[in-house]
Amino acid sequence: MLINCVAYQEGKKLSDIPVEDISEYIKLDDTFVWVALRDPNAADIALMQEEFGLHELAVEDALRGHQRPKLEEYGDSLFVVVQIVELVGDEMSVGQLSVFAGPNYVLSVRRDANQGFLGVRARAEREPHQLRKGAGFVLYALVDAVVDRYFPVVDALESELESIEDHIFSMQGKQRDNVERLYDLKRKAQTLRHAVMPLMDALGRLYGGRVPAVVDETQEYFRDVHDHLHRIAGRLDAVRDTINTAIQVTLSMVAIEENEVSKKLASYAAIFA
Repeated sequence: MLINCVAYQEGKKLSDIPVEDISEYIKLDDTFVWVALRDPNAADIALMQEEFGLHELAVEDALRGHQRPKLEEYGDSLFVVVQIVELVGDEMSVGQLSVFAGPNYVLSVRRDANQGFLGVRARAEREPHQLRKGAGFVLYALVDAVVDRYFPVVDALESELESIEDHIFSMQGKQRDNVERLYDLKRKAQTLRHAVMPLMDALGRLYGGRVPAVVDETQEYFRDVHDHLHRIAGRLDAVRDTINTAIQVTLSMVAIEENEVSKKLASYAAIFA
């Protein structure tokens, strides 16, 4: 489904344009086109491939979905895959944002995610001096928005871990529930870590040294996003270590409880004897 198809010139919105006119607008000087799709079908992607001249391998990945976070270069264009991690109730949902960024275009493809990026577009349009940097700034704004949404997920994991820790020594006879909650929490933390670590490696290629021409003017912005990912990775490592310690303590509590029960049974047997 098409969300937006807009042409920008010198950092300012020119107009909403028909998809069929994209190839004409990207030929204009100081102009780039920003298109957003949500859960597109094969026909939608094929049309975008024709208008933008997208590489067939990148198109295949965007159409398939469920890709590992990555960054690939195809000539003078970039293809970036980012995992969108959301908490829906007590469950963790993982979607995907695929971004094609060229010298004069950006195409974002969102799959299996509830939250959109209309706020990102609105923010960019309020900053024409930034939007004048073209596709590189739009790519940064989209990736930064996804990474910012990781922080509430980490906060929720840490809060849940604190809640479990508070019950470890107070729920005698119910330690099995704590172990189940800890392993479920560990699975969630690992899911988020799988989204963070590959993306951190990929963004490390977008600042310092030789960088793709698309992001040449926005290197410092990607360094900032990389720093955010580094902070999240550190917090996830701390959560994982605490979970492992909590599991060991809980299992020790279970062993102690079983030992006490065994002693009581042995005492009763001796009395009866």
